[in-house]
Amino acid sequence: MKKKETAHSCTSCAFYSYDEEYGAYICDVDMDEDEYIRFISDSHYACPYYRNGDDYRIVRKQM
Repeated sequence: MKKKETAHSCTSCAFYSYDEEYGAYICDVDMDEDEYIRFISDSHYACPYYRNGDDYRIVRKQM
């Protein structure tokens, strides 16, 4: 079952990066065990570490 993407989806997060060793995308945030369980089990959990990975967001504001 795939989670529905929201405005705070991992795929648009700055911490979501490709790891060549694993050959997959991973989250680079150092979560403790309780936070990770909450994150994967609750579909409405809003990640407190989310940071928009859109580098051009600031530039658009300046225009």
